[in-house]
Amino acid sequence: MMTNERRLQRMSDVLDQRLQRVRCAVEAVYHRHNVSAILRTCDALGLHHVHLVGTRKLRVSPGPARGTERWLELHHHEDSAEAIAALRADGVAIWVADLVPGRSVPPEEVPVDRPVCLWFGAELLGVSPEARDAADGVVHLPMHGMAQSLNVSVAAALALRPVSMAARALGPEALLGGEERRDVLDRWVAREEARRRTTARS
Repeated sequence: MMTNERRLQRMSDVLDQRLQRVRCAVEAVYHRHNVSAILRTCDALGLHHVHLVGTRKLRVSPGPARGTERWLELHHHEDSAEAIAALRADGVAIWVADLVPGRSVPPEEVPVDRPVCLWFGAELLGVSPEARDAADGVVHLPMHGMAQSLNVSVAAALALRPVSMAARALGPEALLGGEERRDVLDRWVAREEARRRTTARS
């Protein structure tokens, strides 16, 4: 049973908007609802590559994620060193979400002249020393209330949106390249057809 034309067009349209210029890394965030909400945000903003660091056994929460994890390229890393090496190999700059007086900039000032990954740390501990030491820059969210902290999934959404918008302003160069786009579409179609066959047999 073949994927119907409407579904195929929907997948193609989504891939036309997928960003390669902006990535997200989530380090040691063990509350699966938070990670699931971040994945949903990444999908909504059109990010494609998401790095999950130290969370190999994580189970996505169906509610917050709404199945978006199926449409993202999830990279699972045992630890921060492995993730950092993978990002470096792909030529990606690492910007950690942290509070470093005098060093951090708001999301609107994160440069997107090269691929960039925004790296978010654990709920209580923040980013690891390894990630902080490897970072090309530090991003912070200006806050003007009594509370000077945010839930990590909220922080990710607020930080990723302006960076994603800046990347989109670059035009096609910020999007998935033709070869990667074709490969992803082929995999999506194959998976959908496998799901259809399984459903038809049940």
